[in-house]
Amino acid sequence: MTASDNTPSPPGRALLGGVLMGLANLVPGVSGGTMILALGLYDNFIGAIASVTRLRFTAASIRLLALIMIGAVVAILALSGVAVGLVQDYRWIMYSLFIGMTLGGAPDLWAQCKPLSFGVLVSFLASVALMAWLAFSLVEANIEPTIPVLIGIGALAASSMILPGVSGSYMLLIFGMYDLVIGAASAARILEDPTESAWILGPVVVGAVLGIALLSNALKAALARAPAISHAALLGLLVGSVLGLYPFREPVHPQLLNRDFQKGAAMLVEGFTVTEINEARGLAWTQEYAEEIREQYEGKTRGDLKRMSAELVRFEPANTQIVTAVGLFLAGVLITRLLGKRSAGS
Repeated sequence: MTASDNTPSPPGRALLGGVLMGLANLVPGVSGGTMILALGLYDNFIGAIASVTRLRFTAASIRLLALIMIGAVVAILALSGVAVGLVQDYRWIMYSLFIGMTLGGAPDLWAQCKPLSFGVLVSFLASVALMAWLAFSLVEANIEPTIPVLIGIGALAASSMILPGVSGSYMLLIFGMYDLVIGAASAARILEDPTESAWILGPVVVGAVLGIALLSNALKAALARAPAISHAALLGLLVGSVLGLYPFREPVHPQLLNRDFQKGAAMLVEGFTVTEINEARGLAWTQEYAEEIREQYEGKTRGDLKRMSAELVRFEPANTQIVTAVGLFLAGVLITRLLGKRSAGS
């Protein structure tokens, strides 16, 4: 199915795609766009976004985006506690399952890369190389945050969110803009200095809108005009997205995987009181505990804490863990194959 097809996606699969997209966004290193691609919804998803950004509101586009959004919101609200707990304590379980679910969509996508050609091979390898670079080398750039730069960063970060396997916040880290943009977006910062926040967030939002509009329309055109090469690039992103998901690793700083803890720690080192932190993040820290946290993370920025939350160290798995991981991988493949299978009604 290509972006030029007018065949609507089955409502049930669109809703499930949204659920998996939301669940994937709760697992560090897993992209929600990857799940949409693995389930065979990506072409229609991009086509729907492109239509909406061109103010062409069709019933099919609105229905698809609404179902995906509803599924994602439901998953985030209903499963966030479970997902965060599993990532903190059993990351290898989540990664094993999502590797299988991701690669389960590869056969269908491979079928759309034909006829095979040199261009198809180059497109696939280039996308895998890009994902390998993103997975294994985080070199933070030092760029002056001028308005044109902020527009470009907004465009890049937002457009990366609709590319499988690419995280918008990760792009902010790479370009050294995470502290600036996320800090400006905090409610406390907006209330404290609304003018400065507006000067930062305004260009970023403009860039985000432009980035999503331009990329979605470019992808729609590419999928229609060069389907084999375009799908090969998407296949490369899909396959490459699992490179950073080796399951037998554990977080160096598991506490920072908890969003409220991470935000609370950031506020603490920025000078907020324990009372303000507890009220803002719904925590119950004591002054003594807060002092321990302050000492541990003194001098760290929000970007530093974000990077630290992603730090992993390998551990030697037990035989039972290896067997379980293989079983979860196969279960993930089966889940995607069953959910993404095109029935007669699709």
